[in-house]
Amino acid sequence: METVKTRYLGDLRTEIVHLQSGTKIITDAPTDNQGKGESFSPTDLFAASYASCALTIIGIAAQTHGFDIVGAVVKTTKVMGNNPRHIAELIVEFIFPHDRYTEKEHKIIEGAIKGCPIANSLPQELKITRTVKFEKY
Repeated sequence: METVKTRYLGDLRTEIVHLQSGTKIITDAPTDNQGKGESFSPTDLFAASYASCALTIIGIAAQTHGFDIVGAVVKTTKVMGNNPRHIAELIVEFIFPHDRYTEKEHKIIEGAIKGCPIANSLPQELKITRTVKFEKY
């Protein structure tokens, strides 16, 4: 069964439809690659998918072990490479909403980050620079 349907709308823009829910996402080519940059680029979605996947897996682990990560944030920077054009690096900063996690919870979070299916599907050549911070904010 199909998961998503992607349609080219012209002018370097696509519409992606999640078939189960009907939710739509528009992509636009970035300004550094002939686009208008008026929406997520496909490579932005790639970076966002990694962050969203990791937070989801961490959320599942936290729920399973009786703590929460509500308010956690992931700041992601993608670094593009050339010849051919590709994502050369993801710089990913995980920030958790308080500094009261136990040592066990820290380990659960760290393990869950590594258990993200997207992370486990990426080629070894893709450099991922990860930091994890526990801050009260």
